[in-house]
Amino acid sequence: MGKKQPSISVTVDAIVFGYEKNEGVSVLLIKRKYEPFKDSWALPGGFVQEEESLETAVKRELQEETGIKVNYLEQLYTFGAPQRDPRQRIISVAYWALVKTSLFVELKADTDASQVQWFNIEKLPKLGFDHKLILDKAIQRIRAKVRYEPVGFELLDKKFSFADLEKLYMSFLGRDIDRRNFRKKMMGLKMLDELDEWSKSEGAGRPSKMFRFNKARYEQLQKEGILFEI
Repeated sequence: MGKKQPSISVTVDAIVFGYEKNEGVSVLLIKRKYEPFKDSWALPGGFVQEEESLETAVKRELQEETGIKVNYLEQLYTFGAPQRDPRQRIISVAYWALVKTSLFVELKADTDASQVQWFNIEKLPKLGFDHKLILDKAIQRIRAKVRYEPVGFELLDKKFSFADLEKLYMSFLGRDIDRRNFRKKMMGLKMLDELDEWSKSEGAGRPSKMFRFNKARYEQLQKEGILFEI
């Protein structure tokens, strides 16, 4: 006789990173309404229904529990440790996304969530399940990705100062950067259009030249096999 097939369920979890230049990088978390880990903070997510694709399930769970809709999420990793969920054997497929925090200010907790809130990634609460492991994996992925793809430009205003760009990269990398080399590399790639505009000075600061990301130029660099690396 063959071995009895194990009963395994599949869930999806969503790691939504938000960015705002005065707040840095945040992640969207929910407070669980039910056991297990009742009243603990966790990533939005839930069980995949029989008729759903993984992508459909993660978008549905995210919208149901937080009230936000994200058009594109990228698959991160699959987590399947036998004891990761106290209910039963559950495998979770995690997805991540990058958004401008300012576009998602009206959050609405529902279904399995009693609260929903943005948390700075440097000031995270204790998380339920293995969600700290999942989130750490996502932070590692994004810190690697911003070094070789300009994924962060969409989080800036259409017109931005070089200081804004530096702040974005330092926020995602979690460290200071060599500002002179950073500027030299960015300008050398010619992905930034320098505008005949200046930022409004804040306090005693001097106005700064404004720039715009040239997406067509970046796509051309990709075709030519030129690497974007910070």
